[in-house]
Amino acid sequence: MIQYQAEPGLGVEEFIALLQRTSLGERRPLDDVARMERMLREADILLTARDEGRLVGVSRALTDHAYCTYLSDLAVDEEWQRRGIGRELLRRTHEEAGLHTSLILIAAPAARDYYPHIGMAAHDSCWMIRGAS
Repeated sequence: MIQYQAEPGLGVEEFIALLQRTSLGERRPLDDVARMERMLREADILLTARDEGRLVGVSRALTDHAYCTYLSDLAVDEEWQRRGIGRELLRRTHEEAGLHTSLILIAAPAARDYYPHIGMAAHDSCWMIRGAS
């Protein structure tokens, strides 16, 4: 049985290890431990999914709790996918931020087909300035 919880003290090593077991790992600065640590600590919402203590999923979001919530990481261990863990983490993240907020994310290329499946709508005008590496 999967246990879901807010886990603001999640350790950076465990977070990095999970991301390495997902498609997100290739798009995150996993070699920069200090940056990864800051990503964890500055998140407004940090939820985890665990099976018998093993970290199998994480949701990391930034929100104003009034209008919008940016889901910056939704990661589920590839061995644990297709069990509803991502959907439940997304639901709980939105609930924590406030259902009146718009939940926004940029899909990883490998996950583009997943989000419409769980009821999210595509938006055609996302714009960004990439940060320096």
